[in-house]
Amino acid sequence: MAPRSTGFLLATAAVATVAVPPGSAADAGASAAVRVVTHEVPLDPDLERHVRRYWTPERMTATAARSVPPRTTTTGALWTSHGQVARTTGKVFFSSGGRDFLCSASTVRSANRDVVVTAGHCVKAGRGAWAENWIFVPGYRDGTGPYGGFTARRMFTPDPWSQGGDGDYDVAMVAVAPSGGRHVVDLTGGQRIAFGGPDGRRTLAFGYPSTGAYDGERLAYCGGRPAEDPRGETTGHGLRCDLTRGASGGPWLSGFDPATGTGVVTSVSSFKFADDRGTMYGPRFGEAVRRIYERAQHS
Repeated sequence: MAPRSTGFLLATAAVATVAVPPGSAADAGASAAVRVVTHEVPLDPDLERHVRRYWTPERMTATAARSVPPRTTTTGALWTSHGQVARTTGKVFFSSGGRDFLCSASTVRSANRDVVVTAGHCVKAGRGAWAENWIFVPGYRDGTGPYGGFTARRMFTPDPWSQGGDGDYDVAMVAVAPSGGRHVVDLTGGQRIAFGGPDGRRTLAFGYPSTGAYDGERLAYCGGRPAEDPRGETTGHGLRCDLTRGASGGPWLSGFDPATGTGVVTSVSSFKFADDRGTMYGPRFGEAVRRIYERAQHS
């Protein structure tokens, strides 16, 4: 399993971002016995209003970003096309341990039309506490959220992540509350999800990196063929990718069609080894991830 002492997760401390209009709208391993851990967020209108008030425009600062043509094979670039991926991918804002953090996430097709997939550490700090003030802003760009923000109502992770911080299970599903009476997938659409990959299929990873060459204000991506860790320290796959902190939880889309912006979510961005910052790793989606997805879509 990946030695966490030599790797780093790709969440980042929040330097701020979006005005969210109120009311607008796997198994990294193979065992079917892995327990699903659930966290319920109280359905309290006062709490939801608090989360929306907390993420003010002042907490989310917009800055200029570069523009480069989209390519299907790249170690990193801004996504300047449109298509469904620009709607289904979004930015996650949350608090943990008294600090604010950023991640990325994606809507996926689901029975309740409410499910968002992200990294486990974007909802729970391993053995630590669950995230607070959690909100997903799909289609985020330059400080705006065209579909509004969606707060969490239930969070799901595999037990090995929740209890032990095992990076091979660093995946979460979040059932979000409707906004203004609308389900998130009804507004943005949802990507398909599959279990057992990404293996060697050409894959694009999307997210909102917020350090280094990126400022987190526009969707970025990298693309190529994922490969197994040559050191055998994780069961996940690696993708040559220069996306930085803040890209955590962003979707890996296999079989991606640049014309429509659609693909199949087969992993999410999780971590990089400290001695190899050019390779992003994502956990395998196997039976444990299938189980948390099933629980989320029927919650």
